[in-house]
Amino acid sequence: MPEIQWRGVFPALTTKFTAADEIDWDAMASHLEFQLDAGVHGLIILGSLGENATLSTREKRDMVRFFAGADRRGLPLIACIAESSTRDAKEFAVAAEDAGADGFMLLPPMRYLSDRRETVTFLNEVTAATSCPIMLYNNPVAYGTDIRPEDFARLADNPRFEAIKESAADTRRITDIRLHCGDRLALFCGKRQSAGAKTSTD
Repeated sequence: MPEIQWRGVFPALTTKFTAADEIDWDAMASHLEFQLDAGVHGLIILGSLGENATLSTREKRDMVRFFAGADRRGLPLIACIAESSTRDAKEFAVAAEDAGADGFMLLPPMRYLSDRRETVTFLNEVTAATSCPIMLYNNPVAYGTDIRPEDFARLADNPRFEAIKESAADTRRITDIRLHCGDRLALFCGKRQSAGAKTSTD
């Protein structure tokens, strides 16, 4: 398992499908090579929100196995956890780690707007199911639940949390997180386009 250096560009690789609605592994291999040739620093699969929710559990596990077995030129493989329940999130974390994931990008529970206590509890409990390092993903614009800077300060007590992807659409959040957490957590920013469209870095 390569040590994750939380800096640079970690794109989310979209999942390619054939006309028969099966994962297109040749297209996935080509997409991986494209990203590697572009000089990225890490790879995120099973992107959150819409894509993750439409993939089956089997497809998610197959994706982790495929990328874990591919030549990634030493780059870390980050699998996204975007499940609706604590139980499902923990089960996927265990399965994905067994399949070869190096780390996770973890979201609050999907579909249910958890309060702050519930959100922090969920994130800590899911993290306890795996030994992998975790990037927390905050995107309240898209999924409603907001992890605020003071919440990140509480979560920073857990050494397994190593990075944040902040996509609250308010650049002042970066300063606020630094004020609350110092340099304890690496900070990433998810870029957004107009009309709610997301770039390949989201």
